Amino acid sequence: MSLVHDPPSRLDPPGPLPPASGIEIPKARRYRIKRKVLGPPLHTDQLEHERLGKPPALAVFASAALSSTAYASEEILRAMVPVIGLLAFTAFLVPITLSLVTVLVILIFSYRQTIKAYHSAGGAYIVTKDNLGLLPAQVAGVALLTDYILTVAVSVSAGMAALYSAAPALYPYRVPIALAFIAIIAVGNLRGVKESGRVFAVPTYAFIVSMFAMVIMGIYHGVTGGFTHAPVPADPIPVGVGAASLLLVLKGFASGGAAMTGVEAISNGVPAFKRPEATNARQTLMIMGACLGTMFLGISILAAKYQVIPSEKATVISQVAKHAFGSSPAGHVAFIFVQAATMLILVLAANTSFADFPRLASFHADDAFMPKQLTKRGHRLVFSNGIVALAVAAGVLVVIFGADVTHLIPLYAIGVFTSFTLSQAGMSVRHIKLREPGWRLGLFINGLGAITTAVVTVVIGAEKFVGGAWFIILLVPIMVALLVRLNRQYESEAVELEHDVEAAVTDPVLPRHAVLVLVSDLDRPVARAIQYARTMHADETRAVHIAVDPAHGQQLADKWVNLGMTRVPLDIVECPDRRIDRSVLDVVADELADHRTEVTVLVPRREYQHFWHRLLHDRTSDQLATALARLPHANVTFVPYHFGSVTISDEEREAFHASKQPHH
Repeated sequence: MSLVHDPPSRLDPPGPLPPASGIEIPKARRYRIKRKVLGPPLHTDQLEHERLGKPPALAVFASAALSSTAYASEEILRAMVPVIGLLAFTAFLVPITLSLVTVLVILIFSYRQTIKAYHSAGGAYIVTKDNLGLLPAQVAGVALLTDYILTVAVSVSAGMAALYSAAPALYPYRVPIALAFIAIIAVGNLRGVKESGRVFAVPTYAFIVSMFAMVIMGIYHGVTGGFTHAPVPADPIPVGVGAASLLLVLKGFASGGAAMTGVEAISNGVPAFKRPEATNARQTLMIMGACLGTMFLGISILAAKYQVIPSEKATVISQVAKHAFGSSPAGHVAFIFVQAATMLILVLAANTSFADFPRLASFHADDAFMPKQLTKRGHRLVFSNGIVALAVAAGVLVVIFGADVTHLIPLYAIGVFTSFTLSQAGMSVRHIKLREPGWRLGLFINGLGAITTAVVTVVIGAEKFVGGAWFIILLVPIMVALLVRLNRQYESEAVELEHDVEAAVTDPVLPRHAVLVLVSDLDRPVARAIQYARTMHADETRAVHIAVDPAHGQQLADKWVNLGMTRVPLDIVECPDRRIDRSVLDVVADELADHRTEVTVLVPRREYQHFWHRLLHDRTSDQLATALARLPHANVTFVPYHFGSVTISDEEREAFHASKQPHH
């Protein structure tokens, strides 16, 4: 039924609004919380001042690589001791470590070349895209992204191992504690790059000092008093060195390959360094390489001399520290310091991933291979969405694998060595194409790096395949296929959006405009929507009520007439099947049927002051907007009504209750 207007509406504007400068816009609760947790927002022009010098940059970008020395030697021993017993210490641990340090040296000099060539950012993704193409770049990027996720999971899990080695009572709580650490690191990074550098610098340097002190004291005590150790069980396979299986050596090498993870982080983070960026990044890379190689080799030498056996409740590094510092009170304090520093650096090693994962994801997103939300800098000029995504993904892995390093390590390293190989191959191609001064030396270094890391990738993939590497080997191509599909979607959207824009601008305007106001009841939100509708001066303006309850519909029609609302006619549309969205679609489709009408649907929308208030009401308006979006030339406008804008007196409240009481 339709009611036609005559008398003037009682909802005419009450008078002029105050000037815009007099309107105070309240800050959203979420923003206030964010400001308290993360600090005040940084302006874009402050990005330059958020850059890092070499000392804090070492803490931010090198903590993952440096921390791997806490478990790399242990993983080699875990692979070998159960099979060959004593031989693992006397014949294999140190040579395998030396071979891995050689790989490290090759990588360090290779990435020096990369940083020199790419001053802005020289990570595997950029180098591979520039020289090998977009598709290989996706392989390199995805491999590295998965490795960053695993770095967080492995680091906090190893940190928990250091914690319960010193305090065994905490072993049952390792998973929730690990998740709490991930959350803390994520919040630290959300506060900004410079802020995270300050926060994480002390634990990084404490670990470096503790490791060098442990190695020096261990060697000193060994030279002066001999290396004492607990008896090692008889060799499970009592064979000589020459008869040891090459397969076993490769297995130990693959397990120790975890020490290389994080080496590429500095090349990914060149833009975060202070000027001159490339020079500072290369110097920091060399410092990291020297510290990493020395600590890794020193720990392996001491582990071999002390013949410490990995166990579930005590890490290799904790046992080495006990031997190195002795049982005196000062030695016990030093042991506790080592364990505390180790736990902190292992947990905070995840910071390297939090520094690099969001940046790398933003590169993918810039090229339309990942969601565009990853390109946006947040409250403190960091890629907040990437930080949150990394925290969630790593947390899921920690829960699935129970914060167990041994179960996570087989998934580790294969991704990072894949990216190493593609990055160094890309640099080799670049040297051949450009032939810049010194290109032959650069080609030798990067070519050697590509060959070496390719061999290591194959070894790790083969040795760790059954243990879990198969998952990463399968996951990377699946993820690449998904990213390529996403890229095609973005490209098709871009083509359509830019297609013949001039013709779209000059298209003839439809000659008729109809405005429909959706009405559930005659209340203040509806009154506000009708007032707004009248300002549009459309060819037709009317209200529409979808009558799920016929009695309520009739009451609304009577109320409409009694209040003199006939200037804006009301249509009552019966809806016995309660499919409100379908009924609204039918009404709008009828208006559009002549192909001459542009329809605007005004939806009164209630806005609540508190989150819990929203839980008390449905969001029918959102469902209607989604349904109407299917129709061309049908436009939806929400007209908000803010609760709390009117002060209700006690007398008015009592009168309202009295009006609702039944009359006898």
